Amino acid sequence: MTTTRDPRFASPLAEELAEEVLERFLRYVVVDTQSEPDSTSYPSTAKQLDLSRLLADELREIGLDDVELTAPGYVFATLPGTVAGSATVGLIAHVDTAPAAPGTGVAPVVHRAWDGAPIVLPGDPSQVLDPAEMPELANKVGHDLVTSDGRTLLGADDKAGVAIIVTAARRLLEDDAPRATARIGFTVDEEVGRGTDHFDLDAFGADLAYTFDGSGLGEVEIETFSAYQLVLTVEGVGVHPGSAKGRLVNAVKLLADVVAALPREELSPETTDEREGFVHPERIAGSAFRATLWMIARDHDDEKLEQHVDLVRRIAAEVIGREPRASYSLAVEEQYRNMRNVLDRHPQIVEAAEDAIRRAGVEPVRSIIRGGTDGARLTEKGLPTPNLFTGGQHYHSVREWASVQDMAAAAATAVELVRLWGTRGPSPGGD
Repeated sequence: MTTTRDPRFASPLAEELAEEVLERFLRYVVVDTQSEPDSTSYPSTAKQLDLSRLLADELREIGLDDVELTAPGYVFATLPGTVAGSATVGLIAHVDTAPAAPGTGVAPVVHRAWDGAPIVLPGDPSQVLDPAEMPELANKVGHDLVTSDGRTLLGADDKAGVAIIVTAARRLLEDDAPRATARIGFTVDEEVGRGTDHFDLDAFGADLAYTFDGSGLGEVEIETFSAYQLVLTVEGVGVHPGSAKGRLVNAVKLLADVVAALPREELSPETTDEREGFVHPERIAGSAFRATLWMIARDHDDEKLEQHVDLVRRIAAEVIGREPRASYSLAVEEQYRNMRNVLDRHPQIVEAAEDAIRRAGVEPVRSIIRGGTDGARLTEKGLPTPNLFTGGQHYHSVREWASVQDMAAAAATAVELVRLWGTRGPSPGGD
């Protein structure tokens, strides 16, 4: 009997894995794992461990070895290889979701065989996914799509990656095809820039790795921004407003003047794309007496990034310097560096990703990240780690969505990656 393959799927393997990756994804997204940028604990929220514990149990259930929930909250496990001497491949995703949009009470909605009409999200009908405004969505007519109900983010960033890796691991254990040893790692606090702060490379034991934390079908991301967080704190003069004339120095107004002085038509995320960098004011908190502005500076060019930081210093000195009774401090913290310089020394790792994507039935697309990943930090630490697609889109938003067909293609890619490295001999070595 001849079986007709569903043309929506990139390959028979992707079609085989689709319902499993969806089922896992739906189970994971309802677990609240938002991280918290102002927390001093690690992980920044204890609720992230709810998913970490669930994942550790599931990895044991499917038959993985050495499953460990580490003290910092990472989940590590081993998928034994069948080829002696092959490289050990890391497959990595993060469990936390972004604090940029509500993340409690996620209610996923599956839109089967989407017909191309605008999707009105049932929990908040003012939230509409319109293909006329979302070209990536317009290309997914006929796909099975997952959204939130419009009141929260969905959590495809990066629970799609988590579901992809667990599904791939379960599938790899099913057959005797040659495969490398794989080390699986699920991190915490990626969204607040601290995902690898306690990541022990020696304990993880991989020779190379891939994060599944990207977006569009077939993407291989080998270049990130370099990134700083800037924290500008202004000390004003606090006085009761009823007797403030000539005495009050309002720190909130001074910070508002700093924000107003930042470039708008350039160096802003809303007016730049590709490799153009920016300075982005994220939030203000405080009072008239003392207030703080958090900003992020990003660029693919490290020299230009330093120029962006200098621009903020000049604006702060000029604006706040007009009021001699005020004082300020600017803290500059490096978050991550562009991983391109290191990955360029390991072309075989990127080429293997592209080969695996082709084996999964998709044409690979090299792209850049206007952001960062755990892979950028791991690459800087010495573990070359490109970033691969997951099928999620419109991250950090209540209009986030994911394609089941694309998630399945990513799961097939993960399977093919581990198989492929089982045929490529020992670790590629290098820096």
